[in-house]
Parts: sequence; structure tokens; C-alpha cells
Amino acid sequence: METAEIRRRWLDFFEAKGHTVVPSAPLVHDDPNLLFVNAGMVPFKPYFLGQETPAWQRATSVQKCVRTGDIKEVGKTSRHGTFFQMNGNFSFGDYFKKDAIAFAWELLTTSQDDGGYGLDKDRLWATVHENDDEAAQLWVELTDIPAERVVRRGNTDNYWSMGVPGPGGPCSEIFYDRGPEYGREGGPAVDEDRYMEIWNLVFMQYELSAVRSKEDFDVAGELPQRNVDTGMGLERIASVLQGVDNLYEIDEVYPVLAKAAEMTGRSYGAHSGQNAESSHPDDVRLRVVADHVRSALMLIGDGVTPGNEGRGYVLRRMLRRAVRSMRLLGYDEPCLPHLLPISMERMKASYPELETGFDRISQIAYAEELAFRRTLAQGTTILDDAVASTKAAGGTVLGGAQAFSLHDTYGFPIDLTLEMAQEQGLEVDREGFTRLMKEQRERAKADASAKKSGHANTEVWRDLRALGATDWRAYEELTSEAKVVGLVHEGARVEVLEPGQQGQIILDRTPFYAESGGQIADAGIITADGTHLKVLDVQRPVKGLVAHTVEVVTGPVRAGSDVLAEVDPEWRVQACQAHSGTHVVHAALRQVLGPSALQSGSYNKPGYLRLDFAWGQALSAETRSEIEEVANLAVREDLPVSASLMTIDQARKAGALALFGETYDEQVRVIEIGGPWSRELCGGTHVRHSSQVGALTMTGESSVGSGVRRLEAFVGMEALRYLAKERALVSELSSLVKTSPGELKERVSDMITRLREAEKELEGLRREQVLAAAGSLTDGAKDVGGTTFVGHHAAGAGADDVRRLVLDTRGKLGNDRPVVVAVTGDGGGRPVVVIGTNEAARAQGTKAGALVRVAAQVLGGGGGGKDDIAQGGGQDATKVAEALAAIEQSLGSGS
Repeated sequence: METAEIRRRWLDFFEAKGHTVVPSAPLVHDDPNLLFVNAGMVPFKPYFLGQETPAWQRATSVQKCVRTGDIKEVGKTSRHGTFFQMNGNFSFGDYFKKDAIAFAWELLTTSQDDGGYGLDKDRLWATVHENDDEAAQLWVELTDIPAERVVRRGNTDNYWSMGVPGPGGPCSEIFYDRGPEYGREGGPAVDEDRYMEIWNLVFMQYELSAVRSKEDFDVAGELPQRNVDTGMGLERIASVLQGVDNLYEIDEVYPVLAKAAEMTGRSYGAHSGQNAESSHPDDVRLRVVADHVRSALMLIGDGVTPGNEGRGYVLRRMLRRAVRSMRLLGYDEPCLPHLLPISMERMKASYPELETGFDRISQIAYAEELAFRRTLAQGTTILDDAVASTKAAGGTVLGGAQAFSLHDTYGFPIDLTLEMAQEQGLEVDREGFTRLMKEQRERAKADASAKKSGHANTEVWRDLRALGATDWRAYEELTSEAKVVGLVHEGARVEVLEPGQQGQIILDRTPFYAESGGQIADAGIITADGTHLKVLDVQRPVKGLVAHTVEVVTGPVRAGSDVLAEVDPEWRVQACQAHSGTHVVHAALRQVLGPSALQSGSYNKPGYLRLDFAWGQALSAETRSEIEEVANLAVREDLPVSASLMTIDQARKAGALALFGETYDEQVRVIEIGGPWSRELCGGTHVRHSSQVGALTMTGESSVGSGVRRLEAFVGMEALRYLAKERALVSELSSLVKTSPGELKERVSDMITRLREAEKELEGLRREQVLAAAGSLTDGAKDVGGTTFVGHHAAGAGADDVRRLVLDTRGKLGNDRPVVVAVTGDGGGRPVVVIGTNEAARAQGTKAGALVRVAAQVLGGGGGGKDDIAQGGGQDATKVAEALAAIEQSLGSGS
């Protein structure tokens, strides 16, 4: 049974049992504590925590998940994977243990002809919590499992919580006996390789007041509403139903692995010892490829793009690990164009949007692979220099700072640094590298946390949210009378904020737009008698709660007081212009380039917008001009702008574009500009007619990552101000070069041509002067330990000129006795050293490469080359005399 069919049967079964089918949330979720959705219940957490009321009492889903905590273990065993799908059925105060167990048994054991999975009843086992007599009894009463196959286990295995105070309860796991060839008899407590867990039924019935660990917690009492949360790994049940050993061999994964094996000429599973502890390196790498290609496909499909931090870094790491694994398997050509389409073909049955969006997805992935190939070439050169410098200084450990620089600046993987350094006889300071990585991540995390929550922890916001949701009026009002629900200062709730302090204020009602969807927060003021607060930022730290970061100009302000919240009307007008302008530019972009040019991110503030989109190459000036013209024509046509609420399914059927990285509720807001010309899901504020956007002028187009381009533009008065500055600049330049604005381009072009010709002539004269010195260099030759040595500094000379000087001087000195010529230059402000040896010098063991490393160490850099000619460089041009002296000393000592 194919995985897509297993998925379909799951949803059909529970829908027939009265469950609402809830589509999978995107992998990028609005939980500030998660990079990605990592469990099937994550989208339902607000319901289990009592923060929101669900629209249904029964729900079912097949949720896309990514777990990255053990990404380094992927491939080493047949169990670890990053992307997976979790089948779930959920009850919110409706059915409990009896129905949950009955549903599970029915679906698992009903014959495949009758719509079930048709598992052998005699191979199924159940575990329950050691104190859950009710569940143990229900398994025996409702199913054909005998009492001896219902195993009681402790908190570690059969108790569930979120790891924090809140809901929790016992769970009951279902295991499938794969047979004696997989391990020992005796049930799950004896061998969880043979007895594989396929389904976990969580019974939330208690309020936990303290959770010290998975085994140690306090139970405060019963929950007011008992819930059910179950999870069945789709890949696990697929491996059972397809009769294969593991997730890498199911129909959605194995075709990529098989293609990778074919491309590299390797045979998967052909080696002995393919167990969890001793997988052959070839098998490990093939699994890495299969897992990471599929995971990358799904992440890009949900709007993640490669980057150097957060989600983008995880994606970049997966793609590069896949490419690196193929290289280690012997395949040096671009591999993703061969592998990614296979993964898409296998996954599209469950996720058809992968096929429709594959142009965008593949463009991003292929560009990242090409960029990584360039990184490998560049990083290898830099690493070689670092290794040579370390060895020249007598070191045996490559510094953590150097390894971090390779990783952070050049994207060079640390595992590759470790491997290549080891090949050249060096270790790497892993501790130093790890410390720098940790410091960087902590800074980024702190910055993000401060931006979103003003340093307050989630408990503070949850407590405030429990007092009620903020009545958010940004679409209807610019001014609202409100009451102060709560105040937060330096992460803690306070009763008062004094003048000069900054903090967060929660109102029961607000007209302020909270930053989201690429639109920054409104500016404005909050006032009362004797109180004046300047609003600096507005965020949603938890769903349903709006927090205003304010500076108390006059005050104080106290919790419970009545205030007036006022948005700056000019700020809002310009913000609306920018956000509607973003939609207009997006529609114009797609009209000019085609539907694959889909927005992957945006940012807009009053008067300014930027839009990131999937595209593999720079746009020509003509294309940029065409996009700008199409956008301005839409503005001139005064197209109506409307907002309407509908279900997510209705929006999709209407052709509304959902932006990647956004999470949407069942009811969504659709913004239309000119009807179908621009139709997007959007929660931002907008103008009422396109003409209100005003002037729109493009100011830039650039690359912001592999396969992603960025357009920037001004709108409204900012666009007019920008154009006025451009006009003033053209007028000033025209006056300087004494020509009319219409002839400015030709005049400047002619001046640049003449300037370049003059520079070439000066360069030629300078080179002649440098080379003319070659004749006199031989006069300064000295005997150093039986070797004729010439050391010279050519001021202002670059590497090419220094090299010519060395070769010319060496040639003039002949081969009658050993000769070493060393010349330094400082063209461009950075020192360079070139050393040449003749045949007689090399015969006695004098090598140019070894000598150049001596000089480069003094100059603060590295270098290398052949025995007859070598080149190095450094950072400190003031030390060229010391570098030449070091070479002479090395010759004199015979080293």
C-alpha cells in the first residue's frame, strides 16, 4: 500500500467517525519556541492549553513535521530522519479512552478490502501507564489483544506532558511485532527494534503544577475538560504495510536513494553489518541524500529559503550535506537536478502544490547547490592557507576562530574542515569553534526575543492572555478608548510604569497594527490625564494578545487605568500605500516574468517596500523597467481594493496566493486589487483604490540568497522625494561636466573611457620602471651560506610585476651556483612575496614553497607553491623588510 493511500485511508476513516479533516499546517509555524512544526499536535496546542476554543470537538490531520535536533545522526541508523508525517486524531472534551482505543483497533485490524490497514491482530501489542487500570481493562474488553500482551510501563515510557506546567496524562502505545528476525521475544519492554511502536494515544486528564523531568512532576488535579491527542508516524506504518525494514525503503524515500546509488555506482545494503551500530559509510551517505533531498523539497515548498541563520541555515545545511555526501560517494557534478524531481514525483500525490510550485522550488535548490560548489572551491583554498600557516608556526591544531570564520563567512561546513584538516595532519579546536557558534546563536536568539517580547518570558504573556483576547480594531479605527489590562517592565509584570521607563502595555482594545506579514507596526501615542506614552513597537507575543512597547514621556501609567490609543494617521496612510504597493509589484512581477516568480518574503514600512521572490538570475534593466511600468499602469487605472473573509479552501479555489512562511486560520482574509489581477491572503492594512498608492518607483534589484532576488521601491511622497533627488543629482552632474542632462550619459561614458586609457598608460610606464630595476638587482646579490641571494622590495608593485621581476632576475643569475631570489611588493596596500629558486638551489634541497611560508608568517598571512616558484601574502605591509630578513636567516641556518 503506497504511503499516499495510507494517508488517505487515515483521513477518510476518522472523517467517517465525525472528525473534521484539518489540513497540515505549514512547517513554519508561529510558535516562537520552534523553528519548525516538530509534532502533529503543535497546531492544536492553543486548544489543549485552553488559550483558544476549537471550532470542532473532533479533528484529524496528517501533519508535516521536521525535527533537526539529531540531524548529525541521520543516515547512521535506519531510524533517524528529519522530515516525517504524523497522523493524528484529536478530541477536545468529546470522546476519551474508550473510543480512542476502539478507533485505533478498528482502523489497524479492518481488512484492506474494507478500507482498513489489515494488520495481523496476533502481532499487535499495547502498553499502558502502570497506574492506568482503565486503559488496561479497555484493551482487553474492546479488542482481541490478550491481557498478557497489554504491558504496564512507568512515567518514562507512558506518561505525556509538554515539559512545563499544564495538561498531561497517561498514554497508551501500540506496537507491531516484526518477527524473530528483528530481535528477541518478550514484547516492547524487551526489544523495541523487533516490537516497533506505530501509534501513541495520549489521554490528557490532569493539570500538572510542576514538571521537573519526564519522570518527576506534581499532579494538581483533574483537567476541567479531558482531551485525546494521538500520533501515528506515517513513515513507520508505511514500512510495516510495505514490508520493508525502515523509512528509507518506503515508496516516498527509496527512489531517491536508488537514483543516488545508480549515479555514484554504489550498492545500498550490499555491505555486511548494516545494523544501527555499524552502517557502512556508503549506506550512511545514501540515506543522508535521500532524507535531506526530501526534507529540503518540503521546506522550500513551505517557503523556507537557504540562509545563514535560523530556518534558512537548517535548510542550507541539509542541501549542502546532501551535495557533500554525493561528492564523497564519488559524484562531482551537480546532483540535485537528478534527485529533486524524483522526490517531487513521489510526494505530489499527497501534496500537489509541490508539482505546481516546482519551478520555484527547483530554482532555489539548484542555485544553492551551485553556490555551494563555488564555496567548496573558495573554502578549500582558504583552508589550505590556514593549514600551511599553522604548520609553519609549528602548530598541530587549527584554531577555532579560523574554523568558525570558514563556516560563518564562507559557508564551509565544519565537518568538511575537520576532515580536510585531518588529511593534512592537523586537529581542529572544536571547543573554540563550538563556543563561537554558541555565542553567535545566543546573540541572534536574544535579539529576536527582545524584538518580539521585550525580554518577557512566555508565562507572562500567557497569564495576560488568560485575562482575555485583545479587541483588535486596526482595520476599523485609528483611535480607540481602552483600559490598561497589564504592564510589563524588563520581562516581569508591574503595576506602574514611571516617566523615562520603557515597557510593554496591554490594552483591552487597540487600533494599532501589530507587526506581521512583512508590515511593520504602527506608530502613535497612548494618552490619559497627565500621561503621554510614545508607541515604539507593537507585537503579538502570543496568539490573541497585542503588546505595545512604549516609552513613558509623562506619567506614570497604571494597570487598570483608562487611556486613549491614537495611531499616527500619516504613518498609517503611508503604511497602507506601501503594503498595497507590495501587492501591486507582486502582481506586475508575475505578469512580466510568469507565475513561477512567487513572493517568498516582504517588508514594508511607510513609503518603502521590498519584495523577495524566487528567480535564478538578475533582472535586466529593460525587465525592471517593464515591471515598474505595469505596476504604475495598475495604479493609474484606479483599481478597486477589497478585503473579504472566507475559508482557506474557498480562498484556494478562488486562486488567492498564500505567502510562504505565514500561518493561516480556517477563516482567512483575502485582499483583491482589480479582482483576479491581484488576489492574496493578507492580514495587512491597505488603501481602498490602487490610485491611492501614488507614485511607485523601483530603486534596486539584487540577490539575497541562492535563487532568490529582491526588488525595492518607494511609493507615494517618498517616491516623489526620491525622484526629486535623482533629478537634482543629474542637474548637478550635468553642470559639473558642462553638458545638458540629455547628453550626460554620453559625456560621462567618454570621460571614463579616456580615464581608463590614461590609467593603462600609467600602469605600463610603472611596470617598465619596475622591470628596469631587474638589471640592478643582480648587483646587490650576496652570498648566504653558499647560496646567491637577492632580496628586494619593489614599492607599489603588485603580484604580477613582482613575479616577473623574480623570474627575470633569476634568469640573469644563471645556474652555475645555487640562487634564491625573493622580492616583495605592496601594490594595493597589502604585501605580497614571490620567491624563485634555480635548479642548483633545488638540488641542494632549497625549496621556494618552504621559504615563502617563512616570509608569509612574518607578514601575517600564508602562501605556497612549487619548489621553483612560490607566492605568499599577508596583512602587514610594514613588515616586508623583516620578511626578507627572515628568508635570509633561514638560508643562512640551512633550514
